[in-house]
Amino acid sequence: MLVVMKPNASQAEIDAVVDKIRALGLTAHAIPGAQRVAIGITGNKGALEGGLFSSLPGVADTIRVSNPFKLVSREVKPDDTVIHVGEAQLGGKAIAVIAGPCSVESKEQLLEAARGVKRHGATFLRGGAFKPRTSPYEFQGLGEEGLKLLALAREATGLKVVTEVMDADDLAMCVEYADVLQIGARNMQNFALLRKLGAVKKPILLKRGPSATIREFLMAAEYILSNGNYQVALCERGIRTFENMTRNTLDLNAVPVLKALSHLPVVVDPSHGIGLRQHVPAMARAAVAAGADALIIEVHPCPEQALSDGHQSLAVPEFGELMQQVRIVASALARPF
Repeated sequence: MLVVMKPNASQAEIDAVVDKIRALGLTAHAIPGAQRVAIGITGNKGALEGGLFSSLPGVADTIRVSNPFKLVSREVKPDDTVIHVGEAQLGGKAIAVIAGPCSVESKEQLLEAARGVKRHGATFLRGGAFKPRTSPYEFQGLGEEGLKLLALAREATGLKVVTEVMDADDLAMCVEYADVLQIGARNMQNFALLRKLGAVKKPILLKRGPSATIREFLMAAEYILSNGNYQVALCERGIRTFENMTRNTLDLNAVPVLKALSHLPVVVDPSHGIGLRQHVPAMARAAVAAGADALIIEVHPCPEQALSDGHQSLAVPEFGELMQQVRIVASALARPF
């Protein structure tokens, strides 16, 4: 159920509704919106009677939420969520760009990539310190040393750091160094980790699993929100289909569907989505045309020498050309870029 407060409801009236929900042994989620506060209720085993709350001061309405993904739904929050990360943001009118190497390999490699993507307009730096690889014999990342290098690159460029958390054991370490925590496709349904992320005061970039439906994707996000962290962005990065000419099938259908169903920002990863360097710009343009709020692009100073995902990484000049192309699409849609 959703308790919708009046636009002029006082904090005391909001607190009274929250106290009433907690007194019933349920969990209250106060979600501020552009015009009013809505309080989502979770933990109930059956339907709740709206009359329990409709008579309380400051309450405008009570609404039954039909979707199983309640807190991520537009039924709960009709206006878009905007995640502020310092001066940078995910969501809203402006399109954000997250760019950088798949893996942090060295100080020189990371700083060159960071300065290059910053020069061409990126506002976030991506880089993996812990790398989940299909083969245990491939490069697994630099660990904490990689996180320290990401922090150094942030200091040098002002870019906000996005890096992947692989398991709960590394969570506290990643929180110390990163601005945004990425949950990779393989961990989308790692429910124990998702619950822990609910207690973290950092934005989460949640990637869609390779075989996950949109509903399963939204339910994974629901785990994080239901545990108290409402700063979640959804990342479409391609799904597994019968097609074998590309790394994945980038499901751009998901972008408008997710935007219609959820208030959370939607990010698209064309690098993983197609896995072919020469076609990443085309999919980036298409993602913006489909309504994406942000792009995440793999960029390496020398893709041919990359320790991971070099085949889908752009060189810095190629990234600059992509940004010029995407600006044209964004301009046609009257979206700042």
